[in-house]
This record gives sequence, structure tokens and C-alpha cells, in this order.
Amino acid sequence: MTHENIFWSEGQVTQQQRWARMGHKGCVVWLTGLSGSGKSTLSRGLERELFASGLHAFVLDGDNLRHGLNSNLGFSHEDRTENIRRASEVGCLLASAGHVAIIALISPYRQDRQVAREVARAGGCEFVEIFVDAPLNVCEQRDRKDLYRRARAGEIRDFTGIDAPYEAPENPEIRVRTGELSIEACLALMLESLVPRLRLDPS
Repeated sequence: MTHENIFWSEGQVTQQQRWARMGHKGCVVWLTGLSGSGKSTLSRGLERELFASGLHAFVLDGDNLRHGLNSNLGFSHEDRTENIRRASEVGCLLASAGHVAIIALISPYRQDRQVAREVARAGGCEFVEIFVDAPLNVCEQRDRKDLYRRARAGEIRDFTGIDAPYEAPENPEIRVRTGELSIEACLALMLESLVPRLRLDPS
């Protein structure tokens, strides 16, 4: 809730001017999926491919955010909601400045992801939800951090997919089935859909 004595400060450089300088629109690209589905791998690959093409992209990874900005948050429903709210606001700022903000978070609840979409739209930025879709058994097989085993043993509580729910997107802009497709094929699908959205409207 905004305090009544706090006012928005308008800058003298518009969003459109910033995007023109960058050469493309800013955008919030939101990757959601279970732990182990491939979100971090795909987000880093997408960042690399966009950067190599001359676009400005930056990844906000869920684990990295919890080392700094969100280090005071746990994994309760309320803390997950706040985690997503903060990531949404930062992503919108980056997108407004002309970056492709790639946010990789489990973000298990549809309502929280809808709030993230609304934050981006309120900032005049497009929001692209990417469902990184892999079955739970595939994610468990990829579990390099041993998190699923520890969750099933009761050593980790509120773990998404085990004792906390994951609400899959119903109408994501992009869906990549990482249990069936290679990383390269998933990246190709993402880029095919995403790059046209970043083109500036002809003046």
C-alpha cells in the first residue's frame, strides 16, 4: 500500500525514447515450472542468444534473488507471493528501461503470476509467460541438488510438487516441453515467438 505522502517522480526521458535507443522494446519474460524443469538453463540460454543478436537481456534468477533482494523471505505461501511481487517490480523497471527482463521462478500460484503480469502491463511493458513443462518424475531424475529426496524425507518443508502445490499455467504465451525436447529445440521455439514481440512499431 502506497503512503499518502509519497508521490511518483516523472523523468524527462520517456519509455519510448529509451526503447528507441536500445533498438527494441523492453519486455518481461517469465519462466515458470517445477524445480528441475529447466528454467535456469533456458533463461541463461535465452539471455545468451538475445545478447548475441544485439538485444539487451538480463536474467533475474530465483535463487540469485534469494541471496540478496529476497534474502529475508522463506517459502510459505505469503513469502512466495512477496518474492514474486518484488521480482515483478524489478523486472518491470528493467523492461521500462529497454531490457528484456528474463525472470526464472517456480512461481507456483496462478494468482501471483497474474499479479506479475498486471505489474508489467501497468508499466506499459509486455509480459510473456513461458511454461517450462516437465513431469515431476523427470524433474526428480534431474535433481542435482538432492532437493526432492530431502523433501520426500521431510527434511525440507513446503517444497513445490511434494507438499506444496504447483498450479500450471492455463494459457501461457509459450510452452516448452523440456521432458521431450532438447534445450536447443526449446530455445528455438522461445526465440521464434519472442523476437517478433520485441520489434519496435514503425513510426
